[in-house]
Amino acid sequence: MRKVRLGLEKFLLDPSKFVASGERVGLICNQATVDSGFRHAADLFFEHPQINLTALFGPQHGIRGDVQDNMIETDHSTDRRTGLPVYSLYSETRIPTEAMLRDVDVIVFDLQDIGCRVYTFMYTMAYAMQAAARDGKRIVVLDRPNPINGIDIEGNVLERGHESFVGLYPIPMRHGLTMGELAKLFNEEFGIGCRLEVVTCDGWSRELYQDETNAPWVMPSPNMPTVDTAVVFPGTVWFEGTELSEGRGTTKPFETIGAPFINSFEFAQSMNAMSLSGVTFRAVEFIPTFQKCMDRNCGGVFLHVADRKEFKPVFTALSMVKKLVELYGVKVEWKKTPYEYVFDRNPFDVISGSTMVRQICEGGGSYEDLRNLCALGCGEFETLKKGFHLY
Repeated sequence: MRKVRLGLEKFLLDPSKFVASGERVGLICNQATVDSGFRHAADLFFEHPQINLTALFGPQHGIRGDVQDNMIETDHSTDRRTGLPVYSLYSETRIPTEAMLRDVDVIVFDLQDIGCRVYTFMYTMAYAMQAAARDGKRIVVLDRPNPINGIDIEGNVLERGHESFVGLYPIPMRHGLTMGELAKLFNEEFGIGCRLEVVTCDGWSRELYQDETNAPWVMPSPNMPTVDTAVVFPGTVWFEGTELSEGRGTTKPFETIGAPFINSFEFAQSMNAMSLSGVTFRAVEFIPTFQKCMDRNCGGVFLHVADRKEFKPVFTALSMVKKLVELYGVKVEWKKTPYEYVFDRNPFDVISGSTMVRQICEGGGSYEDLRNLCALGCGEFETLKKGFHLY
């Protein structure tokens, strides 16, 4: 197991390298913002004699990860432990306001990403960077490993005109970058232009999954319990754009997929017959305890990833969607309510960053078309991203 020193831990060794004496610090964090001893950054900052912590900022699900549901906005509050104001960046605003930053000179950002375009934490970072540029603040990003490695990329690049809070920039669904590398990409390639410093990790290399290191894993959001969940998420997150259950309300969200009308054995057999790389589908029955299909018996499959290096999460999950349409037709419905407060687009398209994915899944193309779409733009992005590698 590789030993990793987090950006947070390097920052705390000598904060004066990054924050001048007396500078007021605002920390963007959540429950997963911990050091290797599982001590929370807000507590460590608050107790540190060289850090003048004046405000805390929380992303989606809140600063302590207390909001279970997927798209419930959180209120501003006061942190019980430190007594500091907590400004929610998943509230009436996603962007820190001038008033929120009035008592802040330096924004320190430290959130655990999971390596997928639709995970909102990277856009909380991007908006904080925009606010820093607007108000003349500095921003310091404390880096952490990409938990599903920094090499593999997959999934169509988001198309212009399809931007949202689950996709602000034209990157693939699985992007293969760390938060620090994303920050540099956003700042330089996409023109934010803030005063940015990235504190890198020591010991991490691109081929590593987080559970191959000693880097701590705390659920970064309530339905991201393990690294195994993160491995499948860049694909099975697409089920959030349907009325099928993506396993919320079970102990294995995103690894468990189903709906009341699905014959689990038929579905599992059909998927296994495709011989997709690195994965086996097991027929399951489950009853979600909350959210979609709550308290209803669902048939479906559990994804057993036997070989992470061979497994293609995006192509696998989209093949599942297409197969379900073939098996059950109009029973497979796209999500009826808006996704991430985007009211003028199909929720599945919001996740896709394109209309083409849905059209192929609906029968407008073959599985080979789907495979090609999963690589659309990845070659160009691979070349671009190498210019921002820090490891």
